[in-house]
Amino acid sequence: MDEIRDALRKFNDDRDWEQFHTPENLAKSISIEAAELLECFQWNSDYDREALCDEIADVMMYCIMLSDKIGADIKEEIFRKMKKNAEKYPVEKSRGNSCKYDKWE
Repeated sequence: MDEIRDALRKFNDDRDWEQFHTPENLAKSISIEAAELLECFQWNSDYDREALCDEIADVMMYCIMLSDKIGADIKEEIFRKMKKNAEKYPVEKSRGNSCKYDKWE
């Protein structure tokens, strides 16, 4: 992750784009790119793999930049959230069940 973060920093520094990368703007960009990710499936489940991978990369890059901007260790935050999800969704209740935890009987 550090290698990707550092490459993104350099890419943006070379273009003097850091001035535009406020947390708000980065969050907006994540949402916009996520919508473009969905566009790959707009009319059916067929998709162009390269286009889909491009959009995944765009979403991930903005997520990494936002994490960097707010000083969050993305690896640490992912594991923290996974632990939280494991508590919400214990295996014995959630295995094979797509319902949200607050909709269980």
